[in-house]
Amino acid sequence: MDRLHQIQVFVAVVDANGFAGAARKLNLSPPAVTRAINELEAQLGARLLTRTTRVVRVTEAGERYAEDCRRILAELVEADESVAGLHANPRGRLTLTAPVLFGAQVVTPIVTEYLRLHPEVQAQCWFLDRIVNMMDEGVDVAVRIGELPDSSLQAVRVGQVRRVIVATPQYLKSAPPLQVPADLQAHAIVAASAVTPNAEWRLQQAGEPVTIKLQPRLTTTSNDAAIQACLQHFGLTRLLSYQVATLQAEGRLQTVLTDYEPEPLPVHVVHREGRYASKKARAFIDLAVERLRSHPALEGGGARQ
Repeated sequence: MDRLHQIQVFVAVVDANGFAGAARKLNLSPPAVTRAINELEAQLGARLLTRTTRVVRVTEAGERYAEDCRRILAELVEADESVAGLHANPRGRLTLTAPVLFGAQVVTPIVTEYLRLHPEVQAQCWFLDRIVNMMDEGVDVAVRIGELPDSSLQAVRVGQVRRVIVATPQYLKSAPPLQVPADLQAHAIVAASAVTPNAEWRLQQAGEPVTIKLQPRLTTTSNDAAIQACLQHFGLTRLLSYQVATLQAEGRLQTVLTDYEPEPLPVHVVHREGRYASKKARAFIDLAVERLRSHPALEGGGARQ
């Protein structure tokens, strides 16, 4: 059986987490998929997949081989496109994900600029306040806030954001003094559970972490709602700096206890395929990295990783 066909089938099985899904994707019969994998493993002399009646798992050797196979397949696609005169034109559907507010405020303008530059690309944006499994859900590029777990994904650091406590100047004028974290107990607290699910704020004092347990007057699952409550001079809330950057610049919100903030959170552009990413993904990554590193809400960008 043709080796190229075998590795195409193998990658499809890995991506689909099963033989049936790969068969549907490739328009093959399940026995044909099984036969291709069996012959590939026999030729390599290694077990790539572990099968049970319900689950197909990739072995350690299979994971390494799948990465190499994706690189080979990507190079073949690029070679074909180059010969056909298509190499310079990104095309197809690009799927990307980012947190809800970050996607709306920061990523969307980059996406629309990208689509104007590349009229043969369509973009699908998943703006969700959860971590999307890029492999399982077919996402090309993600913008993620926070430390990244070790994985096979490629990441480019583009900046950082702070966890800030804010209120309106009007509220602060009439509220009790606020000089150290313990003073928060005397204030009306608006807890945005997407950021503070346990109604406790972790800060730093004298170089040591300190946790302030709070009894919020208002708890909401929406960061937008927390911002609106603060704009009504109701109290203090804690959000990520990019979420309130414009309101701070306008003087409508003011940060407090800045000397007690924890370490900033990094922001990365994450993708799956390294330098072998598709032309459409590479073009978006290059534009996004440039725009995000110069964005005033991301505090100075970062070095490539």
